[in-house]
Amino acid sequence: MLYLVFSIVVAFLMGIGVIFVRMKAQEYPVNEKKIVLPPFFMATGALMYVVPYFRLTGIEIIECIILGVLFSTVLIWTSKFETQGSEIYMKRSKAFPIILISLLLIRTIIKIFVSNQIDPGEIAGMFFLLAFCMIVPWRLAMLYKYKKIKRTLID
Repeated sequence: MLYLVFSIVVAFLMGIGVIFVRMKAQEYPVNEKKIVLPPFFMATGALMYVVPYFRLTGIEIIECIILGVLFSTVLIWTSKFETQGSEIYMKRSKAFPIILISLLLIRTIIKIFVSNQIDPGEIAGMFFLLAFCMIVPWRLAMLYKYKKIKRTLID
């Protein structure tokens, strides 16, 4: 129980941190590197699966992939770019903090329900995979949108 409460508090603190970082990042131009690198940095977390305690079953992997892709659609839908001169910026979205907190709440509710049936290590592995499967499609969509806008600036 203590692990569950601790992990929920940490997740919310990290979510709040992400909101502030994203809001601050919108003040600076975007480039391909800033879009592509976060999933690569996050991918190092997959080393957790070397330890058997964090490994997932096939069905858990499928569930995480499906949920991650579903959650990513909301982020894709709200991520827009705008141009200022020859620079491309993320467009401020008033919905982003609300969406991020909502996704965090949904994730927390799921975590509370599955924590009785699944070991903490597996839950950690599942939520890492869910987050990764949410970030990769979102960043790929952002890269596609960015390149499309960049082409119009060059023409």
